Amino acid sequence: MKHPEEYVEAVLACVERIPRGRVTTYGAIADAVGRYGPRRVGNVMASHGGPVPWWRVVRADGSLPPSHHDEAHQCYLEEGTPLRPSGNVDINAAFWQPPPVQSG
Repeated sequence: MKHPEEYVEAVLACVERIPRGRVTTYGAIADAVGRYGPRRVGNVMASHGGPVPWWRVVRADGSLPPSHHDEAHQCYLEEGTPLRPSGNVDINAAFWQPPPVQSG
């Protein structure tokens, strides 16, 4: 799926602003950036998210796809991200609400 360049840049810029030790969700980024939903944010992250702190973007329940769990878990430990006993992020303790992105 081809994404408009300005949308990709807005999503990645939003991810870069997530503080260490905190996370946000695909849906929260979609709301902040506008235009598309969480699946589109996930597609952008899958295609272009390597250079940004991708582990700070999680599902609404605090989980990541299993293929990313081990690497992300190490990042969470290094950053002091609050975790649940399951190893998923404690979304209530770690959630960061991204501010709306100004288009222009």
